[in-house]
Amino acid sequence: MFFVRSGEQHYCPCCGGALKVIGSRRRGYIKDTGERVVLMIRRLRCEPCKRVHHELPDILVPYKRYCSKSIEAVVTGEKVLSVGADESTISRWKQWFSALATYFLGSLISITARYGKGAAEERSELPGSSLQRIWSYIGDGPGWLARVVRPVVNANYWVQTRSAFLSG
Repeated sequence: MFFVRSGEQHYCPCCGGALKVIGSRRRGYIKDTGERVVLMIRRLRCEPCKRVHHELPDILVPYKRYCSKSIEAVVTGEKVLSVGADESTISRWKQWFSALATYFLGSLISITARYGKGAAEERSELPGSSLQRIWSYIGDGPGWLARVVRPVVNANYWVQTRSAFLSG
């Protein structure tokens, strides 16, 4: 079991308030080799709005059970996959990214415009796939998925795609 603790100052992605550590919880994930790993991640509560957030390391994607390196390899279509996942999981990752790629791109454009980090309009008109356009913002080197996830989550733009079945 590994404990995850960031040295960064954390602010609420919803209201910008200060976050206070209120405990921790277990979070498991599966490495690209198929090995299961358990992390202890901190739970943080926003003082002003009282929302609870979890401190996820860059190796994880919210609501995904495999490491971001595995998902990244599948999405980029690497020739030699060393991902310990079955075909249905790999297919779902491709569908998930395909469905959200345009949204991620729009989120990155919005974040860029919000913080005045360049001419988002010029970049958004680049030809190519959504993935190539995303890479124009964050680069295409290893870890690109983590570089997409972090700003989208921290700007409170992450779309929760899990479905809940309610009885009643």
